[in-house]
Amino acid sequence: MARPKRNAKGGYYYHVYNRSNAGLRIFRKQDDFLAFEEILAQAQQRINVDILGYCLMKDHWHLLLRPHEDGDLSEFMRWVGVTHVLRYHNSKKTKSSGHIYQGRFKSFPVQGGSTLLNLLRFIESHPIRANLVEKARDYPWSSYDRSANRERAVKLKRFPVKIPKNWGSLLQKKMDASTQDLILNSIKRGAPLGKNAWVKKTAIDLDLQSTINKRGRPRKDV
Repeated sequence: MARPKRNAKGGYYYHVYNRSNAGLRIFRKQDDFLAFEEILAQAQQRINVDILGYCLMKDHWHLLLRPHEDGDLSEFMRWVGVTHVLRYHNSKKTKSSGHIYQGRFKSFPVQGGSTLLNLLRFIESHPIRANLVEKARDYPWSSYDRSANRERAVKLKRFPVKIPKNWGSLLQKKMDASTQDLILNSIKRGAPLGKNAWVKKTAIDLDLQSTINKRGRPRKDV
């Protein structure tokens, strides 16, 4: 399937994701994580993009962003990607032309309300699903880490949906399979995530119809 066009308008919420090339571990030690957080913080100072949530894993990362203007998301992520690659090679003393990512970043628009909250839950519970920690608060490299004994470089925008008081407990519970499958489908296909009517309208507005169409060739009349 052809990749959907990059048509990220301002004002939408977006899940943004990228994975390392060939399973390369891009975050090995604390300094690697801190360096990427610093890159995100510097990108915030350059381009007006809200960071609502994130999670950094050893070979990939998830971001929940809201650009203010059309084109801001691509500009923000281009600067983050280029800067991270250059600084990674500089710190590792490796060839500056080597690829550390498998390709360009992937993204999809997300509806607000409960859909946005479910996506934040998916992102912040990732370390638990990966069996890295038992509780989300024990993993320092995500947006859940709001009580860590360190100053966070990334400035998190106040979340637009009220986060339940039992959020930590919710993260430990297994997410409903249908909800998680919808998120995974959007990650894979770049399809808008939300209620059906919103998804259809957003797909038209952002020229993403191909991401919600059924796969395979149209069935011929017999």
